Amino acid sequence: MPYIKTEQYLIQIEQNLKDANFWSSTKPSAQALASSSPFACDTMGFEQWLQFIFIPKMQQLICMKQALPTQIALAPMAAHVWSQRDDLNPLIRLLAELDTFLSEQ
Repeated sequence: MPYIKTEQYLIQIEQNLKDANFWSSTKPSAQALASSSPFACDTMGFEQWLQFIFIPKMQQLICMKQALPTQIALAPMAAHVWSQRDDLNPLIRLLAELDTFLSEQ
């Protein structure tokens, strides 16, 4: 079931973000969240986009049993943004696994 496996990936991504001290208790402004740029890169960090846009949207799709995206590429963006952070390689690999999993559905 792609929903269960995707939810498991989301939980792991959240945990990795917390382990890296990227998890925030402060939500970005409504204006920042409304960005139309890819990954909202003009208004927030990639980790914020994952936490406040990507994960909630994916959870909503799962909850409503809607179609999950089949063409995503999170890992290349993560590798670019975090290129100087070797400690984040496990998170980047996890995002790559999710990219591959969803692309195979």
